[in-house]
Amino acid sequence: MRSAPTILHLDMDAFYASAEQAAKPSLRGKAVVVGGLGPRGVVATASYEARRFGVHSAMPTGQARRLAPNAAYLVPRFGLYREISEQVMGLLRELSPLVEPLSLDEAFVDLEAGGVADDAESARAVGERLRADIREVTGLSGSVGLAVSKMLAKIASEEAKPDGLKLIAPGTERALLGPMPVRTLPGVGPATGDHLRRAGILTVAEIAEAGEDELVRLLGKAHGGSLYAMALAHDERPVVAERESKSVSVEDTYDVDIHDRVRVRAEVARLAERCVQRLRAAGHSGRTIVLKVRRFDFSTLTRSETLRGPTDDPGVVREAAARLLEAVDTTGGVRLLGVGVTGLADYTQEDLFAQAQADAQAQAEVETEAQAGAAEESPDGGEEVGPGEAGRPEGPERESAEESVASAERQERQERHWAAGHDVRHAEYGHGWVQGSGLGRVTVRFETPLSAPGRVRTFRTDDPELEPAEPLPLVAAPPSPTSG
Repeated sequence: MRSAPTILHLDMDAFYASAEQAAKPSLRGKAVVVGGLGPRGVVATASYEARRFGVHSAMPTGQARRLAPNAAYLVPRFGLYREISEQVMGLLRELSPLVEPLSLDEAFVDLEAGGVADDAESARAVGERLRADIREVTGLSGSVGLAVSKMLAKIASEEAKPDGLKLIAPGTERALLGPMPVRTLPGVGPATGDHLRRAGILTVAEIAEAGEDELVRLLGKAHGGSLYAMALAHDERPVVAERESKSVSVEDTYDVDIHDRVRVRAEVARLAERCVQRLRAAGHSGRTIVLKVRRFDFSTLTRSETLRGPTDDPGVVREAAARLLEAVDTTGGVRLLGVGVTGLADYTQEDLFAQAQADAQAQAEVETEAQAGAAEESPDGGEEVGPGEAGRPEGPERESAEESVASAERQERQERHWAAGHDVRHAEYGHGWVQGSGLGRVTVRFETPLSAPGRVRTFRTDDPELEPAEPLPLVAAPPSPTSG
């Protein structure tokens, strides 16, 4: 184990909720809960204001509403959170090549490997500068822990919350860990904690006092041995650099099963668009399109199609996903849908251009064949061949996909729930976010991350001047350099 506290653990503070507060001036300093809002919903993150009422992550949303009825309850905006996460991870990679992300808002960094710190003083300076940079770039706060091991760095960042920095000086680890509850150590969950409690072991110091043999007897050789080592502050796990992703996917679970086939097609089209956004953000293209469907009876089906070459064209991915959906029976209802891309590769503009040309040529061939088939099957004086009949083998599938997307757009404001917290734009009032909807009405607060708290207005859910919008940046862009 190293002798200087050069392993850094960053944990963003109440990440999803803090991002929503930064984006919505009217919610700053207020209780905010982000998560699923339906009957099956659970809390993803609660702001510190909501935590004062006892709300915490993984709690059923219904229970949270009883504890904090006046909080703002919002549906997650993962696209925004990923953008912020990429900004934060970029700052970490400027410090070291060894960055180990644990989630969108949490990561380990080996400062020694980056050559930016070799003792406690330089490590603390790096940590403070990182926190300042994160606030400047994202407008959010993060807590930093510094120690000689990953376990201790994570414990330190937890002690530093919110918006702080804690450095565990070498040689003080045992004294710090001793009085802490056994659940502090990695790998001690509810079951292991109860097992140790029944044996009279409640603190980390009591784990060390029990001895390795007793822990092995209680928990088994591997678990008992590793727990004893951690109680002595021994943790040799290295920081492992991020592994390259082999696939990109998005999926949604629905509070109420979807039975309408038109709605299912529209959801698949939207998921395909989101999947391509993530694919492009990662700088990749992919060759195999995957559709995932979990039906009403919890049976899960996956279908895939491999293209001639890699693509990041949203139209290509959307159409492939639509073709895959045609082979899946959804009449009983759908609980979950997902679209993914595998077989990732770096791409060049020439590759994409060639793929687009090939797709256009193939589409033209399909249309020609369909028209020829219709003419052959509809001789003069005979019965006209309509959509869905044998005269146009390729036409119905293509036409159905196009019509389903157009129909869904018409139905969206009438049938689709305007998700609380999501961005919208009104032709007259500008950018805002959904406060709530129901009974054919949607309430919108018109404000931006850089404005004062805005006014609230109510519209019909099918108001043609109200449209979904993309999230706005949380901080002002730096001024462009002036040319001399």
